[in-house]
Amino acid sequence: MKKFFLFLGIFLFFASCKKNEPQPALSSEAAIHGKVNELYTQYGKSNEAIYSQPIPDSLFSSDLKKVLDEAIHASKADIEKVKNSDHPDEKPLIFEGAIFSSLYEGFTDYKIKSVKIQDKTAEALLAFEYNSSTPKETWMDTVHLINTEKGWRIDNVTFDKIGNSKDLKARLTEFVESTK
Repeated sequence: MKKFFLFLGIFLFFASCKKNEPQPALSSEAAIHGKVNELYTQYGKSNEAIYSQPIPDSLFSSDLKKVLDEAIHASKADIEKVKNSDHPDEKPLIFEGAIFSSLYEGFTDYKIKSVKIQDKTAEALLAFEYNSSTPKETWMDTVHLINTEKGWRIDNVTFDKIGNSKDLKARLTEFVESTK
């Protein structure tokens, strides 16, 4: 019986040591899936998150973060301008509709259909669905990512033809220009 416990103790010792080995890094495809899911979980259903928290460096590329920050700043400035104007009941320029999706109403579901990785860039093709009206809408958007020294970051979103803009950066730039 002593030998059994000795062998059991040695086995458990080596089994527990193995857990301390460094875990392999996420594959690029898994990391991309994680970033896309983070984007649409955090910002997909409402634009309130854009206004209520800082834009994370860990999710967006520096270029897209800069454009997002400019658009948010322009919107907040217009909100203050209207609030302090002679007509505070007018509607300020705010983000309306789902800004990270082609369809203004947003989506009720999405699936990552494919991921194409080429060197330091990637494209994730997403199939969206909006079934809160009849007939239900379906469309495809493409999320563009770049691989930085700190990992994959979302750099742009190309919208389907049902959208009113070609891509996210263009939509945000047009928004900033409209506030001037």
